[in-house]
Amino acid sequence: MNIDTIKKETKQGLTELLAEAKLTKGDILVVGLSTSEVQGKKIGKFPSIEIGRAIIKTIIEVLKPLGIHLAVQGCQHLNRALVVERTVAKERGLEIVMVYPQIHAGGAGQIAAFENMDDPVEVEHIQAEAGMDIGDTSIGMHVKFVQVPVRTSVTEIGNAHTTYLRSRPKYIGGPRAKYSWDPFNEQNNN
Repeated sequence: MNIDTIKKETKQGLTELLAEAKLTKGDILVVGLSTSEVQGKKIGKFPSIEIGRAIIKTIIEVLKPLGIHLAVQGCQHLNRALVVERTVAKERGLEIVMVYPQIHAGGAGQIAAFENMDDPVEVEHIQAEAGMDIGDTSIGMHVKFVQVPVRTSVTEIGNAHTTYLRSRPKYIGGPRAKYSWDPFNEQNNN
């Protein structure tokens, strides 16, 4: 695997997701990552810390200047717990759980997050505003309802299939409800 290519694909997919998702300072992006899948192997069987570090560091370099927080989902052996900064857990009222990732429980992405975050902790659940799934790790449970798929030009990172999600507020109301600001219904009076 060419690490520079993986970094480039990661940055491109993330940049396109951010353009569509329109996240703002303080929002959370959840990332699921199978470094095994990036290598073209079966999920969870061939973790690579080098690939995990390259991808997570690239994502942090993009998100940090924007003030967007990162949450990195672990594997099923940690019940898909997430690594976040302690400040994010406190701001969002998230319950911190006691577990540390290892290469075969949590995975290379979580280890890389622990290495690159200032004060990382694990939380059990989160409701992120958007998500990036590298290798079909099933991040949907951690993205706010209503989830909207985002199509980017990057459909794979390495050999791993990628899926991108953003969220939007629920549409509510009946037949008179509107979904754009026009309080006096002037558009229909012309």
